[in-house]
Amino acid sequence: MKNNGIKIVLTIILTALITFAVTYLYIYGKINKDPDGAVSTSEALKDDSYRTKLAQIRELIDSEYLGDVDENSLRDSTIKGYVDGLNDVYTEYYTTEEMQELLKDMESSYIGVGVYITLDTEYNLVKIYGFLEGSPAKEAGLEVGDYIVGVNGEELSGDDFENASKKIMGEEGTDVTLTIAKKGQSGTKDYTITRKRIEVKSISYEVLDNNIGYINVSTFDKDKVSEEFNTAIIDLKTKGITSLIVDLRNNGGGILTECAAMADIFVDSGTQMIHQKDKKGNDNITSAKLPKSVDMNVVILVNQYSASASELFTGIVRDNSSKCVVVGTQTYGKGVVQSLRSFPDGSGIKMTTNEYFTTGQYTINGVGIIPDVKVDDYQYTGTLDKEKDTQFKKAVEILKDGDVGKFRNEKRQDVEGYKKANTNTLSE
Repeated sequence: MKNNGIKIVLTIILTALITFAVTYLYIYGKINKDPDGAVSTSEALKDDSYRTKLAQIRELIDSEYLGDVDENSLRDSTIKGYVDGLNDVYTEYYTTEEMQELLKDMESSYIGVGVYITLDTEYNLVKIYGFLEGSPAKEAGLEVGDYIVGVNGEELSGDDFENASKKIMGEEGTDVTLTIAKKGQSGTKDYTITRKRIEVKSISYEVLDNNIGYINVSTFDKDKVSEEFNTAIIDLKTKGITSLIVDLRNNGGGILTECAAMADIFVDSGTQMIHQKDKKGNDNITSAKLPKSVDMNVVILVNQYSASASELFTGIVRDNSSKCVVVGTQTYGKGVVQSLRSFPDGSGIKMTTNEYFTTGQYTINGVGIIPDVKVDDYQYTGTLDKEKDTQFKKAVEILKDGDVGKFRNEKRQDVEGYKKANTNTLSE
């Protein structure tokens, strides 16, 4: 399935901790080969006119270009341009240095200003939509909805969104000056912020009134997220919870195996959870391995920034449990998997290789997850506000009622119904 329309949805990046839904790390020797064992080569590379044009350009550079020539830069830019020609926002070539940064960014801590940023396609600007706990940017006075229009005196627009994170990052203890514009206000203001190391917490949880458990999962892009989640579940159960809220808002996804391990405890052993389909139409099915250990009413909170593994987890649990209700807004709609492959020189490519579907074979890519109960009058910022958070309050209301069945929308993935619905309900 082609991912038509995917570029019109907001692209999600967490500065310095980039969520990619990376599920495989391949070595160069495992690239596709033809039956004779030779490395497959695209028709473009076999085309004499293609090679001739490159040779002609190089000849012009050698004979007329005034500046210095960096051979490594030329090579990397050529490869980047070739890959960019796929027009896939999720497929990207990394130089050796960029690959090292990528692998480092997948660690559980990062150095930066602690903001979640997204591309506002309406204005073509980089927009803040949330903060990490302990964010120096938030402490400096930045707010959700602010636009970052400059970094260290250099203009920043949506055209350079892919590099925004890299420009904001830096060494611990160093300063970065962000030029901020506020929607509806004229002028800009500079904020000088000291970068710091922030430990990224994947899981936080507590017991609410009425024996309701609450677990926030901020990312799947960390090893042992599922282990931390299961530990939280065990602890909450020992404290007597009888129902559960799983908060996946602003969770941009991550490692699919962690997502599967988390969902496993909500479904019966042997249940087909994930369908991954490749270019050849092969269906790689992931089934539950463990006995169901969570058999209680569950509300999953999602919003437009819940993406990838977050959507898959939500779909798996919603498809397989009549005790599950999804509350919030239509999710991001990233239903494709990227494989990360490395080359002998340390460079690499992140490439879309599979599309995944929930247990019920519902399409996520370009669609997202449609909530059972639409609540779109609140934007979660990364910190739970129990008094103002209408999505959270709706989840509590549903679990207090006890009869979750009446809140479920049995017309799964009813996009038109979602668009027509008033907030707090999906059907009139």
